[in-house]
Amino acid sequence: MNDLHGFHPGAFLSASHDSDTVFWSARPSGPMLDPGACTAVTALYRTMLPEGGRILDLMAGSDSHLPDNVAFDAVIGIGVDAPALDANGRLTQRIVQDLNDTTELPLADESLDAVCLCDVVPYLRHPVALFREIARVLQPGGLVLVTYGNGFVPQKAVALWQAIETEERQRLVRIVMQRAGFAHTDTGSVTPPPNDAVWHDTVYGVTARRDEGAA
Repeated sequence: MNDLHGFHPGAFLSASHDSDTVFWSARPSGPMLDPGACTAVTALYRTMLPEGGRILDLMAGSDSHLPDNVAFDAVIGIGVDAPALDANGRLTQRIVQDLNDTTELPLADESLDAVCLCDVVPYLRHPVALFREIARVLQPGGLVLVTYGNGFVPQKAVALWQAIETEERQRLVRIVMQRAGFAHTDTGSVTPPPNDAVWHDTVYGVTARRDEGAA
């Protein structure tokens, strides 16, 4: 199976040849979205994530942006920055793994209720393979929730993400998710109000659920 049939061979390459572990460890930890955008992501999570569920945060950092007043049975974080994972107080399990090097998730089939990818989709070099793994670990009816802003780190964002316009990026994410087996996807965006002192980044979202009849 050719996951990337129809894409340019260099579409999902990045300018930096450093491993993600080396590259991101040299940068300050913390979210790249501004505080207002992070609050908008938290509000979306409050609306969509199942209370008491088992949640996976992919390419996790020091903050998973989960609502403080919602309890989850488990919050698993997978990322390359061990100190950032250790600083994330919402995580109940921490796994250090470069998902651009190894897309296989060390988790059981149908073991999760939701998977979140916040401001990381521009950096996925094997997106279809990773979303296929996400489909595997989600329970039937489980949710995948992708959010991102306009900004990105140009050395690590893949070439296609940088080449296309903002309105095309949601379409790209939908294509990738559909190739991985998510038949029905939804998109949306939240724009900051005028003259907001702490919110400047528009937040874009793409969501899907694993088919209830998935084997």
